[in-house]
Amino acid sequence: MNKVYLLIGGNMGDRRENLRRATEAIHRQCGRVTAASPLYETEAWGLEDQPPFLNQALEIATDLSPVALLQCTLQIEKTLGRQRLEKYGPRPIDIDMLLYENKVVDLPELQVPHPQMPNRRFVLQCLADLAPDYRHPVLEKTILQLLEACTDPLKVNRLEER
Repeated sequence: MNKVYLLIGGNMGDRRENLRRATEAIHRQCGRVTAASPLYETEAWGLEDQPPFLNQALEIATDLSPVALLQCTLQIEKTLGRQRLEKYGPRPIDIDMLLYENKVVDLPELQVPHPQMPNRRFVLQCLADLAPDYRHPVLEKTILQLLEACTDPLKVNRLEER
């Protein structure tokens, strides 16, 4: 089994329900969800004039290869209503592969570790709740060190559990 960290998020419709449905689908189709961070509400990154996102990091155990896992998550996004109309635009669900074991994948359709991870506070905050001491396989810094060094000014607010 491979340990993988995903980030799920969305800012359209019932955001909590969309994350719950995505988590269930990932568990059924991609790999066993072994841990989940708290939910965070975050300002939109990239295209800022849109509603805030809910985000959550997931740790999964999977037998799928990185490319097969990408195909699985893209299918889940599509099933849950994701349409890729505008880069960084609003969406009901987004599933990003952040880390896949200590592997480095550099393909046209997939880069792991996620290349923007060190620049996005919302990603690092969610991931730090699950794996603060996990070492980035390229930058050789822990997730907590990357979070402390992150200059992203966007607000990231932890939501209370319901």
